[in-house]
Amino acid sequence: MPENLPIDQTRPLEYQLKSYFGFDLFKQGQKAVIQRIMQQQSAVAIFPTGAGKSLCYQLPSVLLPKMTLVVSPLLSLMKDQLEFLRLKNIPAARLDSTLSPEEYHQIIEDARTNKLKIVMISVERFKNERFRNHLKQMQVGLLVVDEAHCISEWGHNFRPEYLKLPEYRKEFNIPIVLLLTATATIKVRGDMCAKFDISSEHVISTGFYRENLFLQISPVQETEKVKLLLNRIKEAPGAPTIVYVTLQKTAEEVADFLADNQFKASAYHAGMGNEDREHIQNSFMAGKLHCVVATIAFGMGIDKNNIRRVIHYNMPKSIENYSQEIGRSGRDGKPAFCEVLANRDNINVLENFVYGDTPTADSIHELLQEIKKQDGMQWHMALTTLSRRLDIKSLPLKTLLIYLDKEGIIRPKYSYFNTYFFKYNESKDQIIDRFDGERRHFVKTIFDFCDTKKVWTYLDVNSVVDHLDCKRQRVIAAIEYFNEQKWIVLQSKQATEVYDILSKSYDSIDISKRVFDVFKDKETYEIGRIASMLDLFESRTCINNRLAKYFGEQRRERCGHCSVCQDSIAEIKHTTNLKPLAAYNPNELISAFRKKAGDHYSVLNATKFLCGISSPGLFSLKVKSIPNHSMLENYPFMKVFRWLESSSTALT
Repeated sequence: MPENLPIDQTRPLEYQLKSYFGFDLFKQGQKAVIQRIMQQQSAVAIFPTGAGKSLCYQLPSVLLPKMTLVVSPLLSLMKDQLEFLRLKNIPAARLDSTLSPEEYHQIIEDARTNKLKIVMISVERFKNERFRNHLKQMQVGLLVVDEAHCISEWGHNFRPEYLKLPEYRKEFNIPIVLLLTATATIKVRGDMCAKFDISSEHVISTGFYRENLFLQISPVQETEKVKLLLNRIKEAPGAPTIVYVTLQKTAEEVADFLADNQFKASAYHAGMGNEDREHIQNSFMAGKLHCVVATIAFGMGIDKNNIRRVIHYNMPKSIENYSQEIGRSGRDGKPAFCEVLANRDNINVLENFVYGDTPTADSIHELLQEIKKQDGMQWHMALTTLSRRLDIKSLPLKTLLIYLDKEGIIRPKYSYFNTYFFKYNESKDQIIDRFDGERRHFVKTIFDFCDTKKVWTYLDVNSVVDHLDCKRQRVIAAIEYFNEQKWIVLQSKQATEVYDILSKSYDSIDISKRVFDVFKDKETYEIGRIASMLDLFESRTCINNRLAKYFGEQRRERCGHCSVCQDSIAEIKHTTNLKPLAAYNPNELISAFRKKAGDHYSVLNATKFLCGISSPGLFSLKVKSIPNHSMLENYPFMKVFRWLESSSTALT
């Protein structure tokens, strides 16, 4: 905080805003949210991207006596916000996997001694037993949930872990909650408020309409896209631009094309290394790189206010995604151009992503049977291992576990690390000699169950617990204490989830069918959102007004700055003629895959292979290197599945 500036809550909020952040005026909606937080009332802030949601917790965090805990889904969001806070001399930190043990320990110590005003974490951090132990010793006055739409099953970026946040709030006795999001439909808004018991009168929404964004829908032949994109870039070669694509390989191809035409462009996607992505992002932020061709991995948390163009080379995934992505342009209030190069040629790719997330009824049944077969009423499992064995992607698997929680079958208890290992800064005898009596015996027993390799010493926590008949938490607290005193350097890995089994008397067939139906309903809903997006883009009325209405805002006057208001109504068509599936030889397409897959072969897996859908169960097969992978990615998933299913070749 600014040096020697005392915290005086009696001063007007405008005075505090100027003193701590140097701003003269609040943006729309900010003061109303901050007033509620200062009055110890939980609130929801629904502001467009770039409209100042972060200040709604940053200013109260300075003024409130206790620490603020911010839950954010992306490291990049934390990084940008943290740099801003440090520039304002506000003590803040983030906890993530990039920290060294020494850095982690220092942040924890500063948080426990109330030296930090803001600590930022991912939601997964709550399941870390080391962090949970530390959190109980911290004074947290405000819980902030960024991208709060992730808590809703009907939100566009649903994160199952977010469903536990209301319970974590109660467990750690955090009095106030602030939910932040840029995209929430009426249904999602109600879901968010219900889960945190927030009254509708404490929801502050400033609307989604942006008068400085021109929204253009441009029907285009697939073969003409790169030419149109090139012409757009030529109109203002140095204008900061994001080009969004669906697939990683498309990002590479389009970026190479632009670079070959002498434009400063780079691809950005999740398949790249962390250092490469960070370099590209930093170059774009600094203005050294003019254009980023990216999948949706790029954008959230990009605090660049002068992006002049957002071009969707491929269709976005949904209206919510479209709204977020165009919202990254024109944050400085100056005109920005947002264009969709529209056709229906990649719609099947978007739909295939949805179908690839739905677990099979057999996989759900297998999981239910596994729970039944556990000895006792506890279940320990490693998520990655289970995901591959059941062939269910990580996110749907986490969602499935929550559904089984709702069915009264399991309940998450805690997670722990299978492996704790450390390096000695002092000898074990020196550490033991610091204690007397029962505590000395306890500490000695810990070291008796350690195995020292060349550098690292590995602790067998379970053996210590069994030998002493003590709680696991006491052993963990002890080695954490050794680490805090810098007698050792502690690390941990291989997380295991622990669930209480509440019942084994269920009907596996009945429940697997019922839960599968829930997933199918969600699948239908997601496919419907793609259709809603197409309907928006083919609108015969003002696109901005239709977009605002989708998020619950009513506008009557035509905006005047969308393609419809400029008398250009889009008709979005298929522009690539696909030959009929009957023209292919199914045996030739899948023979190499079937040979490589062995026992993992099924019609469903063959369909995923041909449509280019990733699958945990197929991960070890390295399917991308098998001939004909993603050969039919532009065909509807269900159509390919039925074609293979009806083929005698696929069934032999």
